Amino acid sequence: MIKKHEVIFTPVQKSQSRFEYWVKFIKQHDCNQLAEVGVWKGEFAESILTNCNSIELYAMIDPWKNLNDWNKPFNVSENEFSDVYSEAMSRTNFAKEKIQIYRERTISAAIKIDDESFDLVYIDGDHTLRGITIDLINMLPKVKTGGFLCGDDFTHSPQQHSAEFEPTLIFPFAVYFAEAQGLPIYALGKNQFAIYNRPDLGYNFVDLTTSYPQVNLLSLYDKE
Repeated sequence: MIKKHEVIFTPVQKSQSRFEYWVKFIKQHDCNQLAEVGVWKGEFAESILTNCNSIELYAMIDPWKNLNDWNKPFNVSENEFSDVYSEAMSRTNFAKEKIQIYRERTISAAIKIDDESFDLVYIDGDHTLRGITIDLINMLPKVKTGGFLCGDDFTHSPQQHSAEFEPTLIFPFAVYFAEAQGLPIYALGKNQFAIYNRPDLGYNFVDLTTSYPQVNLLSLYDKE
């Protein structure tokens, strides 16, 4: 049995890219049912499905449409989103028998998905505070006990983009979310994180990069 707070992850820096890291991780932990929130052009899905032949189900959740309440650079025009969606479908068509498409936002997609459906859920969607709150709250119940709720853009600074866009607040919100749920969370490097759905282990923030500050949300807005 895994001891309390035992680290079962390795830093992403030991892999050439986040794609390579998650391929290794999925294989190591026999993750066969996966979901990705925020698919965009499908590069991540293509890499995982190409290299992990044991995958039985891959749910792709993304509205692929312009949203009037999302202030981020990837909120492109409807015409551009049509092309983005077509590229995602083209990249993953080779594995279409394994794929379930949810062309909608996380809340409405989650209603259609049974709880404890996935071994691993990867979050790479709306990186605003509102967005990551909605994604984590709605997708954690869909993760099997012993599974993983992971994601991208776990950045040190909220100013991921220019000042005209909303800040990125995956960090530290994901840490606080894990604490509220009583689950361990790991900072893996290359802006990757993973919440381990093992309530018996309790909360712990394991920073494998030793570079994340222990800050609160309000301090991120302090300009002085």
